[in-house]
Amino acid sequence: MSATDRTREVADHPPLVAVLGATGTGKSGSAVAIAQELQARGLPAAIVNADAMQLYRGMDIGTAKVSEDERGGIDHYLLDVWEVTREASVADYQAMARAKIQALQARGVTPILVGGSGLYVSAVLYEFEFPGTDPALREKLERRLEAEGREALVRELATYDPLAAVAIDSRNSRRLIRALEVVTLTGKPFGAGLDAEHRRWQDNLVLVGLQTERDLLVSRLDARVEQMWEAGLVEEARELIAEGLREGVTASRAIGYQQALSVIHGVSSNEEARESTQALTRRYARRQVSWFRRDDAIQWFDSDDPARVHQATALVVGERP
Repeated sequence: MSATDRTREVADHPPLVAVLGATGTGKSGSAVAIAQELQARGLPAAIVNADAMQLYRGMDIGTAKVSEDERGGIDHYLLDVWEVTREASVADYQAMARAKIQALQARGVTPILVGGSGLYVSAVLYEFEFPGTDPALREKLERRLEAEGREALVRELATYDPLAAVAIDSRNSRRLIRALEVVTLTGKPFGAGLDAEHRRWQDNLVLVGLQTERDLLVSRLDARVEQMWEAGLVEEARELIAEGLREGVTASRAIGYQQALSVIHGVSSNEEARESTQALTRRYARRQVSWFRRDDAIQWFDSDDPARVHQATALVVGERP
């Protein structure tokens, strides 16, 4: 098939493209550049957010949400869709994201899924059904958490489901209990449905991964947190209190916002909160790397390679990069 024929095929049946990787690797900017290059080739493209915290309205600075100028004229979807009081739901996100992706493809628009939230990304890319809940079992697990402590439950999850143990922040009690609930209810690992070898939701996937040398990434992440503080993260969190940030089960625990609230409440100094945010961000980035590295279908590019955008676009249209 010639390059022209492949371009025509992409226009008729757009693939699902995903730009993945750890926080701080430049996914948003690269995705915009890929979309712009596709459009220059006559292939409409749009971006679908897969960052769990960017779903929340008003949480801009602490999530590095792309501004209107940074969107480069490319349509972005699933940003600012939830109030900060809403508890996050991967199942709800999966339904929203897939509906938007299919709607874009039906119009001949190439959807580019962008984010580093491994659970959210994988829930869209791979077939995964979310089982219901069992209130009695959940109550039992909550009692165990209180009696035995978090570490005992973390060790149990790691025994039965090491993939979920990697993906889930061990300090997030709600997610920890949910994973153990699913394991108990189904007899299967919570992460099994998100395994890279599991069935794809769509056959025509183009998975682009961005990676940065570890020491350089750590330096950039620390600087990024400093910039967020200088840009007014604490003030943003203070304004969001009126919208219910403190009551938000998910939003109030987001990295950066939890620490900003501790400053507002007089629990931490600005310096302590910044350092805690930096440490947690580095830890989160390590979990992201572990999550995505298990997927052999991802084509990896150096985030600082000037050729990465052109090469990734070539993958989308089926050319040799």
